[in-house]
Amino acid sequence: MSNNDYQPAKVWSENKGLGGTWGSINRPTAGARFEADLPVGKHPLQLYSLGTPNGQKVTILLEELLALNVQGAEYDAHLIRIGESEQFSSGFVALNPNSKIPALLDTTAIPGIRVFESGAILLYLAEKFGHFLPKDLAGRTETLNWLFWLQGAAPYLGGGFGHFYHYAPVKIEYAIDRFTMEAKRQLDLLDKQLAEHRYIAGDEYSIADIAIWPWYGALVQGLMYDAAEFIDAASYKNLLRWADEVAQRPAVKRGRIVNRTWGAPEEQLAERHDASDFDKLGL
Repeated sequence: MSNNDYQPAKVWSENKGLGGTWGSINRPTAGARFEADLPVGKHPLQLYSLGTPNGQKVTILLEELLALNVQGAEYDAHLIRIGESEQFSSGFVALNPNSKIPALLDTTAIPGIRVFESGAILLYLAEKFGHFLPKDLAGRTETLNWLFWLQGAAPYLGGGFGHFYHYAPVKIEYAIDRFTMEAKRQLDLLDKQLAEHRYIAGDEYSIADIAIWPWYGALVQGLMYDAAEFIDAASYKNLLRWADEVAQRPAVKRGRIVNRTWGAPEEQLAERHDASDFDKLGL
């Protein structure tokens, strides 16, 4: 797999020996691969997810809502093991035809409302419960500006920088340089924004912060890709100040470990079906 002598074929065909972390599950086709129903818990909201940055966005927001005593935000968080292809079950594909976590089912409506794509779920919950999205037009618009910025920017950080720097089976200098350049440009953008504002979209904590923190906050805190030194995270002082402040929120501490099955034992909660599930972890 030299990066010097490869030339694309006239028509692409799947490389069965691609290798890498996800090489065994990725396919060039969509749709269900096997029949299986999803479990259903007791709460109004049923979440099917994994504790990746995209999954953390939703569980952090749900925990923030519950911290405000929004009882309608009670949820069951079912674990979807993407490394074992559980996202390709017929039940999951019915909720999200794109076969990506997270996916949410709101059972308070009949029939239930499916919501997929993490940004869409944040917006849905913020509008449904009336929290973490400003009511005034200017504040709402600025929050959505940054929410949609994250949806477009994060693939460069995850699928670009994170993949080639951390996961790829070979280190390709061009790819790492290309995506490190873009990741650092994004970090600099956030650092400049946070030099002027306490939170991402202004002085109010919002779904913009909840969306961006699991990616960029975790990155500069050294929680992703073992890359903090490589990207010179310490130089983004405003971003670090914000990342540390958000990380100390009790709801963030809870939400970031839901559906997590790796790392320190005290940072793992494979499934969440009741607030008391956090008790054994001291949260």
